[in-house]
Amino acid sequence: MVIEKMQTDKISTFQQLCREKGLRVTPQRIEIFRALAASDDHPTAEKLHQRLVESLPTLSLDTVYRTLGTFSALGLINKVETIESQAHFEVSHAHHHHLICERCKKIIDFEWPQLDDTDLPHETQSLGRFDKKSLIVYGICRHCL
Repeated sequence: MVIEKMQTDKISTFQQLCREKGLRVTPQRIEIFRALAASDDHPTAEKLHQRLVESLPTLSLDTVYRTLGTFSALGLINKVETIESQAHFEVSHAHHHHLICERCKKIIDFEWPQLDDTDLPHETQSLGRFDKKSLIVYGICRHCL
């Protein structure tokens, strides 16, 4: 019951943010966001499409890609870039970083407040304006050790 309430709250917030950003709220967009919000594995567009195609048989992979791209550009979700060719996605929430296991490829969230509170080196000021910091660490997860 508590989880359902949290999901309902996320969907309501999502719908409100879409309207504020001028993005039409469609059933497909809601279902793509709902599936992503229910995921804890940072799925790729392909994995998300596989999960949704049973309940939305007319949903194309291209629609999932374009929708995730739109959501990411508007800041509704996070795109986790990896050294692999496929991007992974998650619903935006508290600032965090990622560990990517080099064996099982699992992406694990972790917080590092000390890094978040540290200013970038003075030399980086000449490079431009930085809006956020995000760290991706590659290693071996606890399960694979």
